[in-house]
Amino acid sequence: MLGDKNVAAALAVSDMQRARAFYEGTLGLTATHEDEGSVLYGSGASAVLVYPSQYAGTNQATAATWALGDDFDAIVEGLRGKGVTYERYDLPGVSREGDVHLLGDMRGVWLKDPDGNILSLIDAQL
Repeated sequence: MLGDKNVAAALAVSDMQRARAFYEGTLGLTATHEDEGSVLYGSGASAVLVYPSQYAGTNQATAATWALGDDFDAIVEGLRGKGVTYERYDLPGVSREGDVHLLGDMRGVWLKDPDGNILSLIDAQL
């Protein structure tokens, strides 16, 4: 039923102005639709919905992942240059080179938005 339909990540935030500065200014996303305080961003063939919520920052797991493919290193460094700091996790069977986690033949980093939503970047293609 849903296998051939697009899906969007939905991220709750407490301050839309601060969130927009991060998602647009830092991550470089472009708003494609705005409605009642929420913003939908296009990202490749996907979308990210950012909306105000009293529950912002309560998710303790990865909320959205971007598959960067061969652009992984350049984007990770580009975001670092914009002030993004990457999280470091100790995970079973996962080693790390600096901020980059090595997950078998895949590499990834995690970062947080201003509300603590956990976002990941991987070097795979989806």
